[in-house]
Amino acid sequence: LPAYFTALGTSSSAATIPVTMSCTNKCGITDQVSKFTVPLCATIHMPGSMIKVTACAITIMLLQGTPFTLGLIVQFIMLLAISAVAAPGVPGGMIMAAIGVLASVLGFDDANQALMITLYVVMDSFGTACNVTADGAIALIIDRIFKSSSAKAGN
Repeated sequence: LPAYFTALGTSSSAATIPVTMSCTNKCGITDQVSKFTVPLCATIHMPGSMIKVTACAITIMLLQGTPFTLGLIVQFIMLLAISAVAAPGVPGGMIMAAIGVLASVLGFDDANQALMITLYVVMDSFGTACNVTADGAIALIIDRIFKSSSAKAGN
């Protein structure tokens, strides 16, 4: 919860790294795994942001009556996932990385891009909280794999 609420308050995965690391250590995750996974995930793992951008884009398209297909949305999500890796863990970083994909794949003009930025910024803290929570979950999974492989090697 401390990492979740810090993310809500800062809207920044990068600013939440120390709190997330502290929380993962309190959950029993080794320091070695925590120091590797949390900073890495804070910069390349953005599930909450992906959900926000995709949901907002589809909503805008539905409200404007813009036709789209499942194939188009899948293509958008795949390219968005690639651009999410380049998004910094700062407030609004993901939407700025997504602007090119919104324009090239979905055909969003300047007005729609401005609307997307506005919607994203309004909801940014909730996506960041999702990102940080998922980062902790990944750290837990990696730690279990690490401990399991260490136990097998010791036998």
